[in-house]
Amino acid sequence: MNLAAIYHRATDNMCYCLNENDIVISIKTDYDVEKITLFHGDPFSEGIMGGDHEFKGTGLVMTSKLLLKNHILWTAKVSPEYKRLTYYFLIENKDESYYLLEDGFYTPEEYKNYKERRQTFYFPWMNPSDIVTPPAWVKNTVWYQIFIDRFCNGNTSYNPSEVKPWAGPDEKVSYKDFYGGDIPGITSKLDYLKDLGVTGIYLTPVCKGTSNHKYDTTEYTEIDPHFGNDDDMKKLVKESHSRGIRVMMDGVFNHSGPFFKPWYDVVKKGPESKYYDWFMINSWPFEIPELKEGVDFSKNTRSGKYYAFAFADPMPKLNTNNPKVIEYVLNVVKKWITEYDIDALRLDVANEISHTLAKAICKMTKNINPDFFILGEIWHDSITWLRGDEYDSVMNYPFGDSINTFWSNKNTTALDFEHSINRCYSMYAAQTNEVLFNLLDSHDTIRLITKLGDENAFYQQMAVLFTMPGSVCIYYGTEILLEGSYDPDCRRCMPWENIQKGIYDERINKMKQLISTRKQNSALTGSEYSFIHENNPRIIHYTRDNIHVIINCSTESFSIRNNDSSGCWDIIFSNLFEHNNILPGGVIICK
Repeated sequence: MNLAAIYHRATDNMCYCLNENDIVISIKTDYDVEKITLFHGDPFSEGIMGGDHEFKGTGLVMTSKLLLKNHILWTAKVSPEYKRLTYYFLIENKDESYYLLEDGFYTPEEYKNYKERRQTFYFPWMNPSDIVTPPAWVKNTVWYQIFIDRFCNGNTSYNPSEVKPWAGPDEKVSYKDFYGGDIPGITSKLDYLKDLGVTGIYLTPVCKGTSNHKYDTTEYTEIDPHFGNDDDMKKLVKESHSRGIRVMMDGVFNHSGPFFKPWYDVVKKGPESKYYDWFMINSWPFEIPELKEGVDFSKNTRSGKYYAFAFADPMPKLNTNNPKVIEYVLNVVKKWITEYDIDALRLDVANEISHTLAKAICKMTKNINPDFFILGEIWHDSITWLRGDEYDSVMNYPFGDSINTFWSNKNTTALDFEHSINRCYSMYAAQTNEVLFNLLDSHDTIRLITKLGDENAFYQQMAVLFTMPGSVCIYYGTEILLEGSYDPDCRRCMPWENIQKGIYDERINKMKQLISTRKQNSALTGSEYSFIHENNPRIIHYTRDNIHVIINCSTESFSIRNNDSSGCWDIIFSNLFEHNNILPGGVIICK
């Protein structure tokens, strides 16, 4: 038995409260393990700590398994009667068996002869306030991300002086282009979004900045005048709520823009500025170049003068460890919630702000509204931010990457796909998995249809997006297969004229079908799923309760006529499906 591959810790995703009654316990092993028995019980059932007694516990065979690339993840659920738990494992195969306690492995003989206090694993107490409880509404939400300058121009009086004519869907855009999209434009399209099935809007930054994207904030308490004003923002939220649509703002608190007043004061006064410690400055003086074409905007950060977002000198990094900065940020967020009535906050570069600030934001927002949702932009394993006192969810880029790997590498198998998906859903608590922010493209990535270059593959991936655990986010224009290469070309203008002409009706209707499928089948919003292995290694088949998703990524048709395991088919969504055959490139969602 490969003992080095066996791992468990009594915390985070391996031992956590699912709710006030149940604890989920997981352990990772190599594929050579055939059986695991979890022995569990109350730590005081035999006596107090240090007494002359031996804890034995009640045995529970762990039967739930997730297959990972190099491991098996075994899982069991227990319900401690007195809210305390201690436990250990018996791990077996046909040749060997070992007990695993907190201090290591023991053979049955060693375990029998153990004379000291046995160091079992502990979950000391199921405190309700420590249980991860993301807002319940989020798992049912279909988000729609809007890059404001490119979505819709609703009030031409807000246009910047350098505004360009609204570009067509085939026209590339650049970093410097302004097209006049604004908040009234979004409000004017709320009926379109409601008809599509959208129940949540995720806005890129709306506060004053110098760029078209506004991630270089100049004033956090002022709506950018090219987008509108406070009244426009309040109206957008109010009108959204009347249509059952929640609104999420984007908070850029890792860094500011070059004309943020505190930074501007530092640039002028250096260490004499009262805001000097608001930023992560290592040495003074530093040169601030004029903002114009052809200038190197990384000199100061690459030489270590101060820290910034990436190496972008005009985006100096805020010192989110500083109590004054924390107080400032909290007041900003409080204004957004109390004045605009937003429902959620997305935090940009959320893995670089301090845990101190993240905890403070969580505490303050939840005190105002316990159902407030906090989303962190983190592109990797995020367990340290998802313990219930910082973020409710993160942008699930690993999920999208795992999906894309299967389509881009034709040598991968459905089992490889299963391993990758299982890894994504083994990192966090089940209740967190249900609210993960799943997406396949965004303002930071190449658009999905451009990456794939194949409309059928596009709908196959969309089917996965809409049928796996987590909330769903589609980027504006995804419903019409709007194209666009890497940033900034992924931020093209929304072609409303063509939409109104009905040019994209077929595509829009397919997206409506997918959204409706998710909203009408509660099985698709839970955390449980199961893979079915077909003979063809390029056929993906998984179930969500009574829902089957079958995707044909092979070069041959796949017949479902004689699939006894699936019973009678009720097709909910399909693409390239004819006479009980899923054609190459096709997909079905069925009951």
